[in-house]
Amino acid sequence: MKNSINIVKYSGDVVAFDVDKLINSLRRSQASEELIQQIVAQVEDQLYDGITTKKIYQMAFKMLKGKSRVSASKYKLKKALMELGPSGFPFEKLVGKLFAHEGYTTKVGVIVQGNCVQHEVDVIAQKDNKHYMIECKYHSEQGRTCNVKIPLYIQSRFLDVKAKWEHQKGHESNLHKGCVYTNTRFTSDAIQYGKCVGLLLASWDYPMGNGLKDRIDKLGLHPLTALTTLTKAEKTMLLDKGIVLCKELHENPTLLKQIGIDKKRHKKILEDSEALCKST
Repeated sequence: MKNSINIVKYSGDVVAFDVDKLINSLRRSQASEELIQQIVAQVEDQLYDGITTKKIYQMAFKMLKGKSRVSASKYKLKKALMELGPSGFPFEKLVGKLFAHEGYTTKVGVIVQGNCVQHEVDVIAQKDNKHYMIECKYHSEQGRTCNVKIPLYIQSRFLDVKAKWEHQKGHESNLHKGCVYTNTRFTSDAIQYGKCVGLLLASWDYPMGNGLKDRIDKLGLHPLTALTTLTKAEKTMLLDKGIVLCKELHENPTLLKQIGIDKKRHKKILEDSEALCKST
C-alpha cells in the first residue's frame, strides 16, 4: 500500500492517498470483490506523488469498463450527473423524476406566485400533506460547492412562496418546505444554516445514506449520460429531446432509431439501460 503518496483533489487540495476510498467507490459499481482488488492493485502500481484524483478515476474506470460496462456506468455516476449540462434543466428533470418515483406529484420549471412577487421554481412536489418547493443548483465541474449564500437566497424565496401557499384553500394543514438539491456538495456553513431554518438539503452524498447517489441507485434512475455504449453526441441528442434517464430509453427503444443509431448497436445499449434500471 502506498499510503505515503500525496494526491491532488479536484478542488486543488493535496491529501494522502486513501486506498479505502478507492475500494468504496468501486464497490458502488457492484463489481465483484475479485475485480475490485485487481483494479486496486493495478492502480496502486501506477501511483506517483502528485497524481490527481481525476487521473486515478480515469485509470480505474478504463479497467472497469474493460471487464463490465454496467459496473463502469455505475462507477461514473457522479461524472454522469455533471454531463447532463450545459444547462441545469436536465438535472431539474432528474430531480423531479426522483420525487415522482417516490410517490410525489411533480411539476418541473413552473412560475409560482409568492406573497410579494412571482418566482420561477425548478420543481414543485406534493404528496399527502407535504408540499415542497425545490431549487436545483447544478455544476458541470467537480470541486465546485454550494456555499451558505445559496440556501440563504432560496430560503428568502421560499418564505415568500410559503406566505402565499398558507392562505390558499386546502393548504391550511399542509407541511410546506423549501429544498435545495445540488449534484456536488454543500459547505458546512450551508448545511448548518439549512438545519437551523428547516430547509431540506440534498447533495451527492448528503444526507448520509440518502444523498443523490443512494437514491439513484435505490430507485434505478441512472441518467443516460452514465451509459458507456452511447457517444457524447448521441447523449446530447437524447437530452435535447427531453430524455434524461436510462429507464426512459429502455421503455422507448425507438428513440435510438430516431437519433440515427445503427440497429446493430441497439441491443448493447438497451441491455445496459435495462441493467441500470434495476433498483437495489
